[in-house]
Amino acid sequence: MQVEEARRLLVEGLGAGPEPPSPESARQVTAELAHPGTLGPLVRRLSVGDLELAECVRLSYRHVLGFDKLLLLPGAPRFMLRIHFWHGAAGAVSEDIHNHRCAIASAVVRGRVRMECYEPAADGVPAVAYRETIDGPGGAWRLRRVGDARLRLLHTEQYGAGRSYGLAARTLHRVVSEEPTVTLFLETAPQRSVTDVYVRSRGRVRDCSSDRHSGSDRHSGGDPDGTGGHGRAVGTGRTGEVRAGGEVRAGGAERADPPPKTPLPPAVYLAELDALAASLGY
Repeated sequence: MQVEEARRLLVEGLGAGPEPPSPESARQVTAELAHPGTLGPLVRRLSVGDLELAECVRLSYRHVLGFDKLLLLPGAPRFMLRIHFWHGAAGAVSEDIHNHRCAIASAVVRGRVRMECYEPAADGVPAVAYRETIDGPGGAWRLRRVGDARLRLLHTEQYGAGRSYGLAARTLHRVVSEEPTVTLFLETAPQRSVTDVYVRSRGRVRDCSSDRHSGSDRHSGGDPDGTGGHGRAVGTGRTGEVRAGGEVRAGGAERADPPPKTPLPPAVYLAELDALAASLGY
């Protein structure tokens, strides 16, 4: 597939009207682009490095959670199409529960992820709520504490190669990848300027990961990108009470802003695209 064909699919699939695209329309176009016979030629074409390389590399980086976010097709403000390389390293920091600034979609190309969806509930697990902003494209994340909250796990689902999902902007979720995984990730037009991040409290209660078998048989990211607000889960609290892994002691503390993004060198960007294209047979 040529780059312009992919752009046309995105524009047609997401629509050109004033209303934001639905999560399902985002999922459908992402799933179509993630098909090996479609994604392989596209990635190989991009790996040559002569198409918007400077712009793509500028907005590609190693996420604070340890996975690489590679921009494939810039199309802001209507869309941003990325590849996420999850390295599956032992001891990787897991992400916090969060939502996004836009409807998003993801399709698994290689490997597997687990997604957990949550909702506010009086009988849920205690958490500390934060409001997250970002200082423009490629800018730094900023966190502001909002207050205490409680969240309940709604359901958990595993997604393997060939499966995809779409989420509305405000859907609270957490994604975990415990093995090397590649996903195609689509950010759509922003619907708001902030995201919500919830750091689960500990001390008086167990980590909610201990309770995931209840309700639904029992992923680390997310946003999105980018515009996603992917629960940063790292840093030291200003009073020493916040620790890596999203752990907050009883009483909580103001959480430190996440560390700066780590840019990917052009050579790494091209090498990862080259490896992906080869794994898809192109």
